[in-house]
Amino acid sequence: MSKHIIEDAKRCIQCKNPLCEKGCPAATPIREAIRLFLDNRLAEAGKLLFENNPLSLICGHICPQENQCEGHCVMGKNGSPVFISAIEQYISDFYLNVYEPKKMLKNKKRQNVAIIGSGPAGLTIAFLLLKKGYGVTIFEGKELTGGILRYGIPEFRLPKRVVDRIVDVLVKTGVKIRPNTTIGANLTVDDLFRDGFEAVFMGTGVWRPQKLNIKGESLGHVHFAIEYLKNPAVYNLGERVIVIGAGNTAMDVTRSALRHGSRDVTIFCNLDESGITASEHELKYAKIDGARVEFCKTAVEITDEGVNFADSKITADKDGRKVAKPIKGTEKLYPADSVIIAVSQGPQSVIVSSTKGIDVKQNGLVAVDESGRSTRQGVFAGGDVVTGAKTVVEAIVASRKVAEAIDEYLTSQIG
Repeated sequence: MSKHIIEDAKRCIQCKNPLCEKGCPAATPIREAIRLFLDNRLAEAGKLLFENNPLSLICGHICPQENQCEGHCVMGKNGSPVFISAIEQYISDFYLNVYEPKKMLKNKKRQNVAIIGSGPAGLTIAFLLLKKGYGVTIFEGKELTGGILRYGIPEFRLPKRVVDRIVDVLVKTGVKIRPNTTIGANLTVDDLFRDGFEAVFMGTGVWRPQKLNIKGESLGHVHFAIEYLKNPAVYNLGERVIVIGAGNTAMDVTRSALRHGSRDVTIFCNLDESGITASEHELKYAKIDGARVEFCKTAVEITDEGVNFADSKITADKDGRKVAKPIKGTEKLYPADSVIIAVSQGPQSVIVSSTKGIDVKQNGLVAVDESGRSTRQGVFAGGDVVTGAKTVVEAIVASRKVAEAIDEYLTSQIG
Protein backbone atom coordinates (compact mmCIF):
# COMPACT_ATOMS: atom_id res chain seq x y z
CA MET A 1 0.00 0.00 0.00
CA SER A 2 1.30 3.48 -0.80
CA LYS A 3 2.13 5.38 2.34
CA HIS A 4 0.18 8.44 1.20
CA ILE A 5 -3.10 6.48 1.31
CA ILE A 6 -2.73 5.80 5.04
CA GLU A 7 -1.52 9.31 5.72
CA ASP A 8 -4.36 10.84 3.75
CA ALA A 9 -6.94 8.69 5.52
CA LYS A 10 -5.56 9.98 8.83
CA ARG A 11 -6.13 13.53 7.61
CA CYS A 12 -9.89 12.91 7.49
CA ILE A 13 -11.36 14.73 10.49
CA GLN A 14 -14.59 12.67 10.48
CA CYS A 15 -16.88 15.66 10.02
CA LYS A 16 -20.22 15.46 11.77
CA ASN A 17 -21.80 16.72 8.57
CA PRO A 18 -19.51 15.29 5.84
CA LEU A 19 -19.66 17.59 2.84
CA CYS A 20 -17.68 15.06 0.80
CA GLU A 21 -20.67 12.72 0.88
CA LYS A 22 -23.03 15.50 -0.16
CA GLY A 23 -20.73 16.22 -3.10
CA CYS A 24 -20.93 12.62 -4.30
CA PRO A 25 -23.87 11.89 -6.65
CA ALA A 26 -23.90 8.31 -5.33
CA ALA A 27 -23.89 9.47 -1.68
CA THR A 28 -20.88 7.25 -0.97
CA PRO A 29 -20.46 6.71 2.80
CA ILE A 30 -16.94 8.11 2.71
CA ARG A 31 -16.58 9.05 6.38
CA GLU A 32 -17.59 5.60 7.65
CA ALA A 33 -15.47 3.79 5.06
CA ILE A 34 -12.38 5.74 6.09
CA ARG A 35 -13.10 5.09 9.77
CA LEU A 36 -13.37 1.34 9.16
CA PHE A 37 -10.21 1.44 7.03
CA LEU A 38 -8.21 3.04 9.84
CA ASP A 39 -9.70 0.58 12.36
CA ASN A 40 -8.20 -2.30 10.32
CA ARG A 41 -11.69 -3.42 9.23
CA LEU A 42 -10.92 -3.36 5.53
CA ALA A 43 -13.44 -5.98 4.42
CA GLU A 44 -16.23 -4.13 6.23
CA ALA A 45 -15.21 -0.87 4.56
CA GLY A 46 -15.21 -2.60 1.19
CA LYS A 47 -18.61 -4.15 1.73
CA LEU A 48 -19.99 -0.76 2.70
CA LEU A 49 -18.74 0.81 -0.52
CA PHE A 50 -19.74 -2.13 -2.71
CA GLU A 51 -23.31 -2.30 -1.42
CA ASN A 52 -23.72 1.42 -1.99
CA ASN A 53 -22.17 1.25 -5.46
CA PRO A 54 -21.02 -2.06 -7.01
CA LEU A 55 -18.82 -0.08 -9.42
CA SER A 56 -17.05 1.76 -6.61
CA LEU A 57 -13.64 0.59 -7.85
CA ILE A 58 -14.31 2.08 -11.26
CA CYS A 59 -15.61 5.34 -9.83
CA GLY A 60 -12.45 5.62 -7.76
CA HIS A 61 -10.51 5.73 -11.03
CA ILE A 62 -12.60 7.95 -13.29
CA CYS A 63 -15.04 10.12 -11.34
CA PRO A 64 -14.37 13.88 -11.52
CA GLN A 65 -13.56 13.93 -7.81
CA GLU A 66 -12.28 17.50 -8.00
CA ASN A 67 -15.90 18.60 -8.54
CA GLN A 68 -17.48 16.01 -6.25
CA CYS A 69 -16.19 14.37 -3.07
CA GLU A 70 -12.70 15.88 -3.01
CA GLY A 71 -14.00 19.22 -4.25
CA HIS A 72 -16.30 19.39 -1.22
CA CYS A 73 -13.79 18.16 1.38
CA VAL A 74 -13.35 20.81 4.09
CA MET A 75 -9.61 20.11 4.21
CA GLY A 76 -9.36 21.57 0.73
CA LYS A 77 -10.44 25.03 1.88
CA ASN A 78 -7.04 25.83 3.35
CA GLY A 79 -4.90 23.20 1.67
CA SER A 80 -5.22 19.89 -0.12
CA PRO A 81 -8.38 17.79 0.22
CA VAL A 82 -8.20 14.21 1.44
CA PHE A 83 -7.24 12.00 -1.52
CA ILE A 84 -10.56 10.14 -1.35
CA SER A 85 -10.27 8.53 -4.78
CA ALA A 86 -7.06 6.68 -3.88
CA ILE A 87 -8.56 5.46 -0.60
CA GLU A 88 -11.70 4.29 -2.39
CA GLN A 89 -9.62 2.46 -5.00
CA TYR A 90 -7.59 0.64 -2.36
CA ILE A 91 -10.58 -0.41 -0.26
CA SER A 92 -12.67 -1.48 -3.27
CA ASP A 93 -9.82 -3.36 -4.91
CA PHE A 94 -9.21 -5.35 -1.72
CA TYR A 95 -12.89 -6.16 -1.24
CA LEU A 96 -13.19 -7.85 -4.62
CA ASN A 97 -10.57 -10.34 -3.39
CA VAL A 98 -12.71 -11.41 -0.42
CA TYR A 99 -16.18 -10.89 -1.90
CA GLU A 100 -18.40 -13.96 -1.46
CA PRO A 101 -21.09 -14.01 -4.15
CA LYS A 102 -22.95 -16.99 -2.66
CA LYS A 103 -24.17 -14.78 0.15
CA MET A 104 -25.90 -12.62 -2.45
CA LEU A 105 -27.81 -15.54 -3.93
CA LYS A 106 -29.81 -16.73 -0.93
CA ASN A 107 -33.28 -15.76 -2.16
CA LYS A 108 -33.22 -17.04 -5.74
CA LYS A 109 -36.29 -16.14 -7.79
CA ARG A 110 -37.59 -17.81 -10.94
CA GLN A 111 -37.98 -14.65 -12.99
CA ASN A 112 -35.31 -13.71 -15.52
CA VAL A 113 -34.24 -10.32 -16.79
CA ALA A 114 -32.44 -9.53 -20.06
CA ILE A 115 -29.96 -6.66 -19.98
CA ILE A 116 -28.97 -5.23 -23.35
CA GLY A 117 -25.59 -3.54 -23.11
CA SER A 118 -22.83 -3.94 -20.55
CA GLY A 119 -21.80 -0.37 -19.83
CA PRO A 120 -22.04 1.23 -16.36
CA ALA A 121 -25.86 1.21 -16.37
CA GLY A 122 -26.11 -2.43 -17.48
CA LEU A 123 -23.48 -3.66 -15.03
CA THR A 124 -25.07 -1.80 -12.12
CA ILE A 125 -28.55 -3.10 -12.94
CA ALA A 126 -27.11 -6.63 -13.17
CA PHE A 127 -25.56 -6.44 -9.71
CA LEU A 128 -28.68 -4.95 -8.13
CA LEU A 129 -31.07 -7.49 -9.68
CA LEU A 130 -28.78 -10.41 -8.84
CA LYS A 131 -28.85 -9.21 -5.25
CA LYS A 132 -32.64 -9.31 -5.35
CA GLY A 133 -32.49 -12.91 -6.56
CA TYR A 134 -33.38 -12.56 -10.25
CA GLY A 135 -31.74 -14.48 -13.05
CA VAL A 136 -29.79 -12.07 -15.24
CA THR A 137 -28.44 -12.42 -18.77
CA ILE A 138 -26.38 -9.65 -20.38
CA PHE A 139 -26.43 -9.32 -24.17
CA GLU A 140 -23.34 -7.46 -25.38
CA GLY A 141 -22.88 -6.50 -29.01
CA LYS A 142 -19.10 -6.43 -28.82
CA GLU A 143 -16.52 -9.11 -28.11
CA LEU A 144 -15.78 -8.11 -24.51
CA THR A 145 -17.97 -6.89 -21.66
CA GLY A 146 -17.79 -3.35 -20.32
CA GLY A 147 -19.32 -1.04 -22.90
CA ILE A 148 -18.00 2.50 -22.70
CA LEU A 149 -15.83 1.51 -19.72
CA ARG A 150 -13.82 -0.79 -21.96
CA TYR A 151 -14.19 0.78 -25.39
CA GLY A 152 -14.52 4.48 -24.64
CA ILE A 153 -12.16 5.30 -21.76
CA PRO A 154 -8.40 5.15 -22.36
CA GLU A 155 -6.22 2.63 -20.55
CA PHE A 156 -4.28 5.37 -18.74
CA ARG A 157 -7.50 6.55 -17.08
CA LEU A 158 -9.19 3.19 -16.51
CA PRO A 159 -7.01 0.08 -16.84
CA LYS A 160 -8.83 -2.76 -18.61
CA ARG A 161 -7.85 -5.12 -15.77
CA VAL A 162 -10.17 -3.11 -13.49
CA VAL A 163 -13.11 -3.71 -15.83
CA ASP A 164 -12.12 -7.39 -16.05
CA ARG A 165 -12.30 -7.70 -12.27
CA ILE A 166 -15.83 -6.31 -12.16
CA VAL A 167 -16.93 -8.68 -14.93
CA ASP A 168 -15.31 -11.65 -13.16
CA VAL A 169 -17.25 -10.87 -9.99
CA LEU A 170 -20.49 -10.65 -11.98
CA VAL A 171 -19.89 -14.05 -13.56
CA LYS A 172 -19.10 -15.59 -10.16
CA THR A 173 -22.32 -14.09 -8.85
CA GLY A 174 -24.32 -15.94 -11.48
CA VAL A 175 -24.84 -13.63 -14.44
CA LYS A 176 -24.85 -15.11 -17.93
CA ILE A 177 -23.16 -13.11 -20.69
CA ARG A 178 -23.73 -13.43 -24.44
CA PRO A 179 -21.00 -11.48 -26.26
CA ASN A 180 -21.13 -10.54 -29.95
CA THR A 181 -24.93 -10.47 -29.77
CA THR A 182 -26.66 -7.36 -31.06
CA ILE A 183 -30.32 -7.28 -30.07
CA GLY A 184 -32.32 -5.88 -32.97
CA ALA A 185 -30.04 -7.23 -35.70
CA ASN A 186 -30.88 -10.95 -35.44
CA LEU A 187 -32.54 -11.56 -32.09
CA THR A 188 -35.18 -9.01 -31.12
CA VAL A 189 -36.82 -7.82 -27.92
CA ASP A 190 -39.86 -9.87 -28.91
CA ASP A 191 -37.63 -12.95 -29.04
CA LEU A 192 -36.44 -12.24 -25.51
CA PHE A 193 -39.99 -12.15 -24.17
CA ARG A 194 -40.87 -15.27 -26.15
CA ASP A 195 -38.00 -17.15 -24.53
CA GLY A 196 -39.04 -16.43 -20.98
CA PHE A 197 -37.43 -13.13 -20.02
CA GLU A 198 -40.04 -11.23 -18.08
CA ALA A 199 -38.34 -7.83 -18.18
CA VAL A 200 -35.82 -6.20 -20.51
CA PHE A 201 -33.42 -3.39 -19.66
CA MET A 202 -31.90 -1.31 -22.45
CA GLY A 203 -28.53 0.15 -21.51
CA THR A 204 -26.98 0.42 -24.95
CA GLY A 205 -25.33 3.82 -24.53
CA VAL A 206 -24.65 6.32 -27.32
CA TRP A 207 -22.37 4.91 -30.01
CA ARG A 208 -23.46 6.84 -33.10
CA PRO A 209 -20.98 9.69 -33.72
CA GLN A 210 -22.41 13.12 -34.38
CA LYS A 211 -21.27 14.67 -37.64
CA LEU A 212 -20.20 18.23 -38.30
CA ASN A 213 -22.09 18.11 -41.61
CA ILE A 214 -19.29 19.82 -43.50
CA LYS A 215 -17.48 18.84 -46.68
CA GLY A 216 -14.63 16.36 -46.17
CA GLU A 217 -15.93 14.23 -43.30
CA SER A 218 -15.68 11.05 -45.36
CA LEU A 219 -11.99 11.47 -46.25
CA GLY A 220 -9.58 8.71 -45.25
CA HIS A 221 -7.68 10.69 -42.61
CA VAL A 222 -10.83 11.74 -40.74
CA HIS A 223 -12.01 9.72 -37.75
CA PHE A 224 -14.76 9.92 -35.14
CA ALA A 225 -13.69 10.01 -31.49
CA ILE A 226 -15.96 7.24 -30.22
CA GLU A 227 -14.60 4.92 -32.94
CA TYR A 228 -10.98 5.90 -32.36
CA LEU A 229 -11.15 5.23 -28.63
CA LYS A 230 -12.23 1.62 -29.19
CA ASN A 231 -8.64 0.76 -30.14
CA PRO A 232 -6.25 3.69 -30.71
CA ALA A 233 -3.35 1.32 -31.45
CA VAL A 234 -4.75 0.36 -34.87
CA TYR A 235 -4.73 3.96 -36.14
CA ASN A 236 -1.78 5.63 -37.87
CA LEU A 237 -2.56 9.28 -37.24
CA GLY A 238 0.77 10.79 -38.17
CA GLU A 239 2.60 13.65 -36.46
CA ARG A 240 0.01 16.44 -36.68
CA VAL A 241 -3.51 15.84 -35.40
CA ILE A 242 -6.46 18.19 -35.12
CA VAL A 243 -9.18 17.33 -32.60
CA ILE A 244 -12.49 19.13 -33.11
CA GLY A 245 -14.49 19.31 -29.87
CA ALA A 246 -14.08 20.45 -26.31
CA GLY A 247 -15.59 17.79 -24.03
CA ASN A 248 -14.02 15.05 -21.96
CA THR A 249 -14.06 12.71 -24.96
CA ALA A 250 -12.00 15.24 -26.92
CA MET A 251 -9.48 15.28 -24.07
CA ASP A 252 -9.33 11.47 -24.00
CA VAL A 253 -8.72 11.40 -27.75
CA THR A 254 -6.05 14.08 -27.52
CA ARG A 255 -4.14 12.37 -24.72
CA SER A 256 -4.43 8.99 -26.44
CA ALA A 257 -3.04 10.38 -29.72
CA LEU A 258 -0.06 11.84 -27.88
CA ARG A 259 0.58 8.43 -26.33
CA HIS A 260 0.46 6.69 -29.69
CA GLY A 261 3.09 8.62 -31.59
CA SER A 262 1.52 11.93 -32.57
CA ARG A 263 3.65 14.91 -31.57
CA ASP A 264 1.60 17.95 -32.54
CA VAL A 265 -2.01 17.73 -31.33
CA THR A 266 -4.31 20.76 -31.28
CA ILE A 267 -7.82 20.97 -29.84
CA PHE A 268 -10.18 23.32 -31.67
CA CYS A 269 -13.20 24.79 -29.85
CA ASN A 270 -15.76 26.85 -31.76
CA LEU A 271 -16.60 28.93 -28.67
CA ASP A 272 -14.48 30.88 -26.20
CA GLU A 273 -12.96 29.33 -23.07
CA SER A 274 -16.39 29.13 -21.43
CA GLY A 275 -17.34 26.70 -24.20
CA ILE A 276 -15.01 24.02 -22.85
CA THR A 277 -17.31 21.31 -21.48
CA ALA A 278 -14.47 19.04 -20.37
CA SER A 279 -13.60 19.13 -16.69
CA GLU A 280 -10.89 21.59 -15.72
CA HIS A 281 -8.88 18.63 -14.47
CA GLU A 282 -8.95 16.83 -17.84
CA LEU A 283 -8.14 20.01 -19.78
CA LYS A 284 -5.12 20.65 -17.57
CA TYR A 285 -3.85 17.12 -18.12
CA ALA A 286 -4.26 17.47 -21.89
CA LYS A 287 -2.16 20.62 -21.80
CA ILE A 288 0.45 18.99 -19.56
CA ASP A 289 0.65 16.11 -22.03
CA GLY A 290 1.51 18.61 -24.74
CA ALA A 291 -1.76 19.61 -26.43
CA ARG A 292 -2.52 23.13 -27.61
CA VAL A 293 -5.99 24.70 -27.63
CA GLU A 294 -7.47 27.11 -30.17
CA PHE A 295 -10.66 28.99 -29.29
CA CYS A 296 -13.35 30.67 -31.41
CA LYS A 297 -12.59 28.59 -34.49
CA THR A 298 -15.40 26.96 -36.49
CA ALA A 299 -14.58 24.15 -38.93
CA VAL A 300 -15.99 24.87 -42.38
CA GLU A 301 -14.27 22.25 -44.56
CA ILE A 302 -11.89 19.31 -44.20
CA THR A 303 -9.37 18.77 -47.01
CA ASP A 304 -6.57 16.31 -47.67
CA GLU A 305 -4.15 18.92 -46.31
CA GLY A 306 -5.99 19.73 -43.06
CA VAL A 307 -8.99 21.73 -41.87
CA ASN A 308 -10.25 25.13 -42.95
CA PHE A 309 -11.39 27.02 -39.88
CA ALA A 310 -13.13 30.38 -39.78
CA ASP A 311 -13.24 32.75 -36.85
CA SER A 312 -16.41 32.30 -34.81
CA LYS A 313 -19.10 34.88 -34.27
CA ILE A 314 -20.64 33.98 -30.92
CA THR A 315 -24.32 34.74 -30.36
CA ALA A 316 -27.03 33.33 -28.09
CA ASP A 317 -30.04 31.25 -29.07
CA LYS A 318 -33.56 31.70 -27.69
CA ASP A 319 -32.62 29.69 -24.59
CA GLY A 320 -29.57 31.83 -23.88
CA ARG A 321 -27.05 29.20 -24.96
CA LYS A 322 -23.96 30.30 -26.86
CA VAL A 323 -23.94 29.53 -30.57
CA ALA A 324 -20.95 29.85 -32.91
CA LYS A 325 -21.25 30.85 -36.55
CA PRO A 326 -18.34 31.16 -39.00
CA ILE A 327 -17.37 34.65 -40.13
CA LYS A 328 -17.04 34.69 -43.90
CA GLY A 329 -13.69 35.80 -45.24
CA THR A 330 -11.72 34.64 -42.17
CA GLU A 331 -11.09 31.08 -43.35
CA LYS A 332 -7.60 29.68 -42.81
CA LEU A 333 -6.13 26.25 -43.48
CA TYR A 334 -4.62 24.49 -40.47
CA PRO A 335 -2.46 21.58 -41.72
CA ALA A 336 -3.01 18.11 -40.26
CA ASP A 337 -2.14 14.52 -41.02
CA SER A 338 -5.33 13.33 -39.28
CA VAL A 339 -8.55 14.88 -37.99
CA ILE A 340 -10.64 13.50 -35.14
CA ILE A 341 -14.21 14.72 -34.67
CA ALA A 342 -15.32 14.70 -31.04
CA VAL A 343 -18.58 16.65 -30.93
CA SER A 344 -20.80 14.22 -29.02
CA GLN A 345 -22.69 11.12 -30.06
CA GLY A 346 -26.22 9.78 -30.11
CA PRO A 347 -27.98 6.41 -29.77
CA GLN A 348 -28.14 3.79 -32.49
CA SER A 349 -31.68 2.89 -33.55
CA VAL A 350 -31.21 -0.84 -34.16
CA ILE A 351 -33.36 -1.94 -31.17
CA VAL A 352 -36.22 0.56 -31.38
CA SER A 353 -36.45 0.19 -35.17
CA SER A 354 -37.04 -3.55 -34.77
CA THR A 355 -39.38 -3.33 -31.78
CA LYS A 356 -42.94 -2.04 -31.62
CA GLY A 357 -44.09 0.11 -28.73
CA ILE A 358 -40.84 1.78 -27.63
CA ASP A 359 -41.09 5.53 -28.13
CA VAL A 360 -38.08 7.76 -28.62
CA LYS A 361 -37.65 11.49 -28.26
CA GLN A 362 -36.85 13.83 -31.14
CA ASN A 363 -33.11 13.38 -30.53
CA GLY A 364 -33.42 9.59 -30.71
CA LEU A 365 -33.03 8.96 -26.98
CA VAL A 366 -35.43 6.45 -25.44
CA ALA A 367 -38.47 8.03 -23.80
CA VAL A 368 -38.93 6.86 -20.20
CA ASP A 369 -40.54 8.01 -16.98
CA GLU A 370 -38.56 9.02 -13.90
CA SER A 371 -38.00 5.36 -13.01
CA GLY A 372 -36.84 4.18 -16.41
CA ARG A 373 -40.12 2.63 -17.62
CA SER A 374 -40.42 2.85 -21.40
CA THR A 375 -43.69 3.07 -23.31
CA ARG A 376 -43.71 -0.70 -23.77
CA GLN A 377 -44.69 -2.82 -20.80
CA GLY A 378 -41.80 -4.75 -19.32
CA VAL A 379 -39.13 -2.76 -21.16
CA PHE A 380 -36.95 -0.37 -19.16
CA ALA A 381 -34.04 1.84 -20.15
CA GLY A 382 -31.35 3.86 -18.46
CA GLY A 383 -27.92 5.42 -18.78
CA ASP A 384 -26.75 7.39 -21.80
CA VAL A 385 -29.38 5.88 -24.14
CA VAL A 386 -31.90 7.89 -22.07
CA THR A 387 -29.94 10.95 -20.96
CA GLY A 388 -27.32 11.36 -23.66
CA ALA A 389 -23.63 11.21 -22.75
CA LYS A 390 -23.22 11.72 -19.00
CA THR A 391 -20.71 10.66 -16.36
CA VAL A 392 -20.40 7.07 -15.20
CA VAL A 393 -21.58 7.87 -11.68
CA GLU A 394 -24.72 9.56 -13.04
CA ALA A 395 -25.58 6.37 -14.93
CA ILE A 396 -25.00 4.35 -11.76
CA VAL A 397 -27.25 6.56 -9.63
CA ALA A 398 -30.07 6.50 -12.19
CA SER A 399 -29.78 2.71 -12.40
CA ARG A 400 -30.77 2.34 -8.76
CA LYS A 401 -34.22 3.77 -9.48
CA VAL A 402 -34.59 1.58 -12.54
CA ALA A 403 -33.65 -1.56 -10.62
CA GLU A 404 -36.32 -0.76 -8.03
CA ALA A 405 -38.87 -0.19 -10.82
CA ILE A 406 -37.99 -3.53 -12.45
CA ASP A 407 -38.31 -5.31 -9.10
CA GLU A 408 -41.69 -3.65 -8.49
CA TYR A 409 -42.88 -4.65 -11.95
CA LEU A 410 -41.76 -8.29 -11.66
CA THR A 411 -43.27 -8.61 -8.19
CA SER A 412 -46.60 -7.39 -9.59
CA GLN A 413 -46.47 -10.11 -12.26
CA ILE A 414 -46.37 -12.96 -9.73
CA GLY A 415 -49.68 -14.71 -9.26
